[in-house]
Amino acid sequence: MFRVPLRGLMLAALCVWASSACAGDKKDDLNDPTKVDADFAVQGEYAGELAQEGGKQKTGVQVIARGGGKFHAVLFPGGLPGDGWEKGPREEADGQTQEGVTAFTTPKWTAKIKDGGMTVADAAGKELGQLKRVIRESPTFGAKPPEGAVVLFDGTTAENFQNGRMTADKLLKEGVTSKQKFQNHTVHLEFRLAYMPTASGQGRSNSGCYLQGRYEVQILDSFGLPLKDNECGGIYSVGAPRIEMCFPPLSWQTYDIDFTAAVYEGGKKVKSARVTVRHNGVLIHEDREADHSTTASQQGEGASAGPLYLQDHGNPVRFRNIWVVERK
Repeated sequence: MFRVPLRGLMLAALCVWASSACAGDKKDDLNDPTKVDADFAVQGEYAGELAQEGGKQKTGVQVIARGGGKFHAVLFPGGLPGDGWEKGPREEADGQTQEGVTAFTTPKWTAKIKDGGMTVADAAGKELGQLKRVIRESPTFGAKPPEGAVVLFDGTTAENFQNGRMTADKLLKEGVTSKQKFQNHTVHLEFRLAYMPTASGQGRSNSGCYLQGRYEVQILDSFGLPLKDNECGGIYSVGAPRIEMCFPPLSWQTYDIDFTAAVYEGGKKVKSARVTVRHNGVLIHEDREADHSTTASQQGEGASAGPLYLQDHGNPVRFRNIWVVERK
């Protein structure tokens, strides 16, 4: 029989562990603002005014990094989503960085980004104005828990969650379930999406906030994307948000959610659950009916209380400042 020396087995095991640890570290780097590429400084939101017939118009542009110096831009007449633009036309263009300038071209306009500013011109080359790169902050970021709130995570311990794990900088990792269970409640949580420019669709910083472990408010890097129920802020398989309020990856974002549990009588559901969601302070769902438990929920619908579940979908999403206020 072939024998492997004990020393060889130990070295092999150490190599496997080191490889796994390195893979984990590399994954975690995707949510580290100090470990980004040159494209990170270009992606983001730009705002200002552009010349139009009869005067100037407030305008917003979201620039999405696609990796390797490639970008996609979405222009919002009236301002950025939640700051002037509600619903209406969107103008989109692809662009690329060459020699320090990121350029976009459409049949109607061109844009160039350099040194944190965007210059926009019409098709004939006439300058329409300049937009500045802006970094927005949710008005509820850092909100303090009111008296009587259940504080699930404040950066001091992850013990209030099953599988609770913290990073070195005291952030909560994904893939955790609160030990305490809730019926009617309001939850505040803050999350940070990973920077994954070469990923796309459901592979781009995917997680989820599951109320009672049953109803998912999607967490995903859908910055600049149109409204869908499986994009950030959507109630998965139930409905799309009223407006897409996703900030760029590596920005802190907030959910403030009012949840009313389903009502059961004699083992039969007589009222569906209802959900109101504010994403980065903007109302995106108002008293919306959630008539079924969503895909990948921990359990089917029922009368029992349920936990807050923050899904692990293979991407390093980070959380902070999580608290719950229970309601009757």
